[in-house]
Amino acid sequence: MKVLVINCGSSSLKYQLIDASTETALASGLCERIGIDGLLTHKVDGKKVKDEEKNPMPNHEVAVKLVLDALVDKDYGVITSLEEIGAIGHRVVHGGEHFASSVIINDEVEKAIEACNDLAPLHNPANLVGIKACRKVLPQVPMVAVFDTAFHQTMPEKAYLYGLPREYYDKYKIRRYGFHGTSHSFVSKRLAELAGLDIHNSKLIVCHIGNGGSVTAVKNGKSVDTSMGLTPLEGIIMGTRSGSLDPAIVEFIAHKENKTIEEVMTVLNKKSGLAGMSGLTSDFRDLRKGKSEGNQLAAIAMDAFIYNIVKYVGAYAAAMNGVDAIAFTAGIGENAIEVRTGVMENLGYLGVEADLEACKQMGQEMMVSTKDSKVKVFIVPTNEELAIARETKALL
Repeated sequence: MKVLVINCGSSSLKYQLIDASTETALASGLCERIGIDGLLTHKVDGKKVKDEEKNPMPNHEVAVKLVLDALVDKDYGVITSLEEIGAIGHRVVHGGEHFASSVIINDEVEKAIEACNDLAPLHNPANLVGIKACRKVLPQVPMVAVFDTAFHQTMPEKAYLYGLPREYYDKYKIRRYGFHGTSHSFVSKRLAELAGLDIHNSKLIVCHIGNGGSVTAVKNGKSVDTSMGLTPLEGIIMGTRSGSLDPAIVEFIAHKENKTIEEVMTVLNKKSGLAGMSGLTSDFRDLRKGKSEGNQLAAIAMDAFIYNIVKYVGAYAAAMNGVDAIAFTAGIGENAIEVRTGVMENLGYLGVEADLEACKQMGQEMMVSTKDSKVKVFIVPTNEELAIARETKALL
């Protein structure tokens, strides 16, 4: 079965065609600037064969058609007919409490996803647009929704409830949901394999660290706690997001700066984190350069970033009464040497011993702790598209 994986944003559409039997990525690409002028980049075997070609993309339906045209193109296509696409797997950010696993999409599922729009106003509407566009263009192809939040639906109440009046949960479902679930699920399973552990008898911590980041405690194969909350704003310091903070800060800034709550939330989501603390950028490479040139704000931002991760790892080791293995994944987790070493140097009390030579490696699957380390630590590159393809194949 060939599975087309779709990750739809408000003005973008990422895609990957995967042969689910061999788990090989046949083609991938990106439609961006949808609704503006439209750009399409198409890759085969990881190499660009159609480089940022401008195409009018007034909406996502047109973008989907252009993707399908690229996949069957006589010069750079990878299939001869659209009939070779056996299913489409859609990434959906928020499933609320409606979905604890992936589901085959129908009209009722669409309505349930739409009901979660208030919980993810920037993501779910865009995900739905992609689903509707694909269902219209390829109505005969079965489609599956894979939710970022589903993996975390195994959290117990003590982990997902906030210290708020119960009525807010009962009426509005205000609780911790967690995100990056597809990645955490994929990486935790691979981590158990690499560490020689039985996933159903293990205590794992996955650090998904990119521009957005989250840390998850996985006990016996199930998520038992995670750093992101009702929204992706909670948790560790991120690229442009503040992470967890005293909620009274929102009111304080609003009064001092004469801003609305919405304006303050924009600051917390888009102008804070590493970018806000450093005054430079959210890009870790630029922060590294700034620190090497003596920029103190860049250095402090990086230190605070690492310190945050250390605290969450420690908290989850305590919550599970131990930890067997730890994984670093996503852009920064896989490639930022100083983040891995900085975190590991502060985990000596757990018996973690860093292999400093191995830590210099980037972007490849490998152990970065010593053989004698009581807790094994690995780089495990995430592959959310493959995880979505697996979920889709399993359902169908």
